Amino acid sequence: MIYEALRDALAAQRPVVLATVIEGATIGAKLLIEPGAEVLGTLGNAELDRVVARDALGELAAGITSTRHYGRNGEAREGDLSIFIESFAPPPRMIIFGAVDFTAALGRVAKLLGYHVTVCDARPVFATTARFPMADVVANDWPDRFLTMIADPLTTRDAICVLTHDTKFDVPAITGALATDVGYLGAMGSRRTHASRLERLREVGVTEEQLARLRSPIGLDLGARTPEETAVSICAEIIGLRTGRDGSPLSTVAGPIHDQDGI
Repeated sequence: MIYEALRDALAAQRPVVLATVIEGATIGAKLLIEPGAEVLGTLGNAELDRVVARDALGELAAGITSTRHYGRNGEAREGDLSIFIESFAPPPRMIIFGAVDFTAALGRVAKLLGYHVTVCDARPVFATTARFPMADVVANDWPDRFLTMIADPLTTRDAICVLTHDTKFDVPAITGALATDVGYLGAMGSRRTHASRLERLREVGVTEEQLARLRSPIGLDLGARTPEETAVSICAEIIGLRTGRDGSPLSTVAGPIHDQDGI
């Protein structure tokens, strides 16, 4: 049943993750986890299944395949069981519009989180692989045109970050992004810049409902100053949006650290 379900998910190009015990008492046991679907199989007991399913969804969200180690009941960092977690999903994509000083730092942090990173700018002199060696793709094109040429549609796993401060670039980038199903859309700029940008977007026909998808100023309020700190604040906001958390310090909130039903 597990292999049939895996086959069907792969044929439909749905993200799915297979966890297999490769060392331990239940060697060979398997668990198939697909977001929004019933978990199939068992690794030995319900608590182990719950913990591994949670971790496996996190790996799937980042498009990562790895081996993790657990106790018999899912205890972290114990060595009773080695479980191979195999993700069947392309990595999430981050498209950064604007070849500016903050772009390289954001690209590095995004790569650390498992993103496939694209840097796009219509100015060839600025958007080069020499300036952005961490990027998987460096594109010289206008944002709205580039988005229409992407082969695979953007999904809720993906992110678009607009780091330009030029009407010629940021308005087409945002309007083009709003035409996709991208999960995160953020734009850099001060509150004054954001207010002016909203007016320009309204002038080209963007609705209030669409504007609600735009996060600007971009990132969490961490007091970031450097490009690297700003990149961390942006990626932290992306993680919080994906997990439904607001970024509050764990020391000030009650309840479980991890979601019970996965990420």
